[in-house]
Amino acid sequence: MVNKKHQEVKGDQRLENIEETLSRTEQFIFNNQKNISVVVLIVVIAIVGYFAYNKYYMEPRNAEAATQMFAAQHYFESDSLDKALYGDGNNLGFLDIIDEYGMTQPGNLANYYAGISFLKKKDFNQAIDLLEDFSGDDHLVQPMAIGAIGDAYLELGDQKKAVEHYKKAANFDKNEFTAPLFLLKAGNVYELLAEYDNAVKAYKQIKSEYPKSKEAFDIDKYIARAESLSSKK
Repeated sequence: MVNKKHQEVKGDQRLENIEETLSRTEQFIFNNQKNISVVVLIVVIAIVGYFAYNKYYMEPRNAEAATQMFAAQHYFESDSLDKALYGDGNNLGFLDIIDEYGMTQPGNLANYYAGISFLKKKDFNQAIDLLEDFSGDDHLVQPMAIGAIGDAYLELGDQKKAVEHYKKAANFDKNEFTAPLFLLKAGNVYELLAEYDNAVKAYKQIKSEYPKSKEAFDIDKYIARAESLSSKK
């Protein structure tokens, strides 16, 4: 019986606490209803503005940029790199698209195409700048962009930065196409750096994690070579 009364007292006390909390909340709302209304209005305006901006500004801009990209991509695929980069007088090139539509998805992608174009033209510093401006989460394009930065650094003679980017590209997305490709490149550069143990690790990673990739086809000869060089150090 005592326990029952004790429970009732505790229950009444909890009820009083809840009522007191509700009362304080109601009083706060009453005292600050003007400020609360302003905050709610600001939030509503921000949400509506965000959706309106995307619907009536960004979507049309994305569509325009995609249309402009068509000609530049065609020139890129046919190795007409100057027209791809600078346009043909009637159509914009990648650099113009970056300037005019940089905030759009095609404008972002134009950084990748322009970077690869300059890499092919052997303008390696410009290639690095543009490829670093590209940002994406695509399973293939983003690691290809990171790996291409590695290619540019290798051409510039910076082997340490090259291997750093090859490893980063390999780890970005562990798919059967890009990961073994850049692990192989990393292994090759490790050999140039006389870091043969690291080269062996890269090659063995291809063998164990990507056995069906084309890089794995003759990977044993790479492993054997790097192990032999390592033993002679």
